[in-house]
Amino acid sequence: MDRIAIIGGARLQGEIPISGAKNSAIKLMAASLLTDEPLRLTNMPRLADTRFLGKLLRRLGTEVVESDGPDGAETLLTTPEIISGFAPYDLVRQMRASFNVLGPLLARNGQAKVSLPGGCTIGARPVDLHLKALEALGAKIDLHEGYVYAQAPRGLKGAVIDFPFNSVGATEHAMLAAVLAQGDTVLENAAAEPELADLADCLNAMGAKVTGAGTRTIHIKGVGRLSGATHSVIPDRIETGTYAVAAAMAGGEVRLTRTRTDFIQALLDKMVEAGVEVIPHNDGLTIKRNGGRLQAVEVTTDPYPGFATDLQAQFMALMTLADGESVFRETIFENRFMHAPELGRLGADISVHGGEARVKGVASLEGAQVMATDLRASVSLVIAGLAAGGETIVNRVYHLDRGFERLEEKLGACGAQVRRLKGDGDEEVE
Repeated sequence: MDRIAIIGGARLQGEIPISGAKNSAIKLMAASLLTDEPLRLTNMPRLADTRFLGKLLRRLGTEVVESDGPDGAETLLTTPEIISGFAPYDLVRQMRASFNVLGPLLARNGQAKVSLPGGCTIGARPVDLHLKALEALGAKIDLHEGYVYAQAPRGLKGAVIDFPFNSVGATEHAMLAAVLAQGDTVLENAAAEPELADLADCLNAMGAKVTGAGTRTIHIKGVGRLSGATHSVIPDRIETGTYAVAAAMAGGEVRLTRTRTDFIQALLDKMVEAGVEVIPHNDGLTIKRNGGRLQAVEVTTDPYPGFATDLQAQFMALMTLADGESVFRETIFENRFMHAPELGRLGADISVHGGEARVKGVASLEGAQVMATDLRASVSLVIAGLAAGGETIVNRVYHLDRGFERLEEKLGACGAQVRRLKGDGDEEVE
């Protein structure tokens, strides 16, 4: 199993281009099941998660062709017909978001058998809201032996769906199904993340009629069929925030390009409060930190546009070196402080009580062996390693490969001493 080794202490100087958003790309790929015409996605990230979903889509009948276009990586997805409505456990378990093929299969094919995605290390993340939304649209849902059996032989029907809380996955899933439903659908208390608006833009380019995406109320007027389209994936706001924090942690000056500041304004506000210089520009932002100790701040995760839970671990790593005590309140997922004891191995002073973590800033961190527990936690350990004395080795970095494209290359281009170690030995991967 690969590992990442970091020699801390190098200040960062340079430019990092931001990739397309993972959390948007995988839902856009699922949208290709809704039409028999080609869907071309540009600005695509090349990640373990997109490879997993591509493998599942091929099983269902999609031809997936990856290439390099004038604006970066592209993926062309064409599904002339659904050759199988069966999504098995051994594929769905590799990535929870692959469960979202259920809605498109049901909308276009009238039936599907999809594995439940299973547990998650950062919390239960049940799919009951997904299933209730599909039932509201007229689907008959049965659960047997870990599989969802869904049927809508006469097609889905528009409905009013009022979510009990802002669920990104359930909102996306309902949208993917409702675009081909008969009549009008209204999604109330919907999630408002930028990825929802990106999905709606793509679906509308395919001929759907979706309005209000990015707000708490989404209106969908069902259409009889969708066509092909070309759509550019939005920049990855979590990758943007991660590299912004990394630059602040290591010190120096890093320009982040091909991205948007409005997607991570809550994070940037906290970084400025902590003493980091943030300079917005036309295609991104510059992060500068050239001396002076950071100041402790309080953070509460919230649905967008609040402070993203997917940036909590990274920012906690930054606050380990701040002056004073920082307080983190996690309101989205339980069990999302598993990085805290690993940061403690580097010398951080963190105490966790339920959904709250208190971080007392220390003078310095020291490199050590640490273990990645999930995607965002793994990159927080890399960030901490950038400022720790000596060498930090992050184990189980397959988590990283799910969400960060060419991480070692991007940090290394700015002067970080980061390398990948192959397996359990010390041999580097070329």
